[in-house]
Amino acid sequence: MTGNLLVQNAMMALPNGIVEGDLRIVNGIIHSIAPNGGLVAKKDEFVIDGTGLHLLPGAIDPHVHFRDPGNPEKEDLESGSRAAAAGGITSFLDMPNTVPNATNQVELEAKIALASKKAVSHHGFFIGATSNNVADLQSIDGMDGVCGIKIFMGSSTGDLLVHEQEHLENIFENTNGIIATHAEDENRLQSRIPQFKHRTDIAAHAECRDIECALIATKRASALAKDHDHRLHIVHLTSGVEADWLATNKGDLITTEVCTQHLTFDQDDVEKLGVRALMNPPIRYTEDRDTLWKRLKDGTIDCVVTDHAPHTLDAKSIGYPNAPAGMPGVETSLPLMLTHAIDGKCSVSDVVSWMCAGPAKVYGIEKKGSLIEGYDGDLTLVDLDTRRTITDDDVWTKVGWTPYAGMELTGLPMWTIVDGVPVHRRTPNGSFMGEPLVRPGQTGRVLRFS
Repeated sequence: MTGNLLVQNAMMALPNGIVEGDLRIVNGIIHSIAPNGGLVAKKDEFVIDGTGLHLLPGAIDPHVHFRDPGNPEKEDLESGSRAAAAGGITSFLDMPNTVPNATNQVELEAKIALASKKAVSHHGFFIGATSNNVADLQSIDGMDGVCGIKIFMGSSTGDLLVHEQEHLENIFENTNGIIATHAEDENRLQSRIPQFKHRTDIAAHAECRDIECALIATKRASALAKDHDHRLHIVHLTSGVEADWLATNKGDLITTEVCTQHLTFDQDDVEKLGVRALMNPPIRYTEDRDTLWKRLKDGTIDCVVTDHAPHTLDAKSIGYPNAPAGMPGVETSLPLMLTHAIDGKCSVSDVVSWMCAGPAKVYGIEKKGSLIEGYDGDLTLVDLDTRRTITDDDVWTKVGWTPYAGMELTGLPMWTIVDGVPVHRRTPNGSFMGEPLVRPGQTGRVLRFS
């Protein structure tokens, strides 16, 4: 489903700066952009008055766990994509550690079919690597909807794990496309876990899964990429040491990402939030957070993501160390980053670069991530003048909570638009959550990757 739409009088975040003007979408494609305005409404198009709002490209979240199939009590493709749309995200890439794991073409085709019926935004999926599925990884080369190969080098949620050198070599040598890796060293991790079994305080998590555990795996994955001339994307970077090492060693083959929570929280927040802040790799320390910001700004880090990995509070209530790792975040990530921008940590244009253009470039998603004539008509109109405090009651995610409860956010999307069709909206005096505007499967397409 595509639409004809005109946005007037908005502050448009164009690639060369922010200017006031109008933007028209025809049949789902950005047809014309008029700095200083002047576009006249036609009778067959939906018109939005963007006065007082900033018009951004629809954000792209290339790292989510929507739990479909397998754990619908936590999330599914409908609830996850609705939450994404509420947060101004118009495209998502979903990880393979579902039930069953998406490790072959059959399982990927099933997920794509589910998304066509449930999602309201554009979607793509990772195939999961195992120690013996190289033939499956080869079989999906160039398949629409498949964005890359995911390797878990360290144990995390689910049972996907590849850490033996011969198996990693086989994958890097005999596959194409981008490999995205969860970089924690399994041998170091398993040697350290027994040392911390007596600890029930949440601070033990970052001590156990320490910076050296991450750095060893990051260096190892980088060497494999260079040895085999293979594109590598290191997911959820957490430590300043890794970021500093990548600043001088990543080269053209390697990209990386950082999560909103690692740019926002530190050890004090973890102490306060407890298991709500439990994730793998862990939230670390103030100096790590500050270095991640530095390396994001200097271009070492290519994009900002969520690692949206919801678990119910009931499951979390078992406490550390047995509580599951992961937190929701897909509907708060863009407002959170825009709040950082308004607070002076970065600019609005930086946020667009990191959350729209950056993911599109890393994964080769053509004609997305920028406000350019001829690009897809995926937009969000955000309010940067109003601040509202979010609570656990203000989220679309099925688990019904947010780690940012109690925080005052700006940049809430007032409109989210997919292929020229409004899919979610808020009103100035309406609820924090806003309202959905389309049925499951009515909007959104399977993504293609170059």
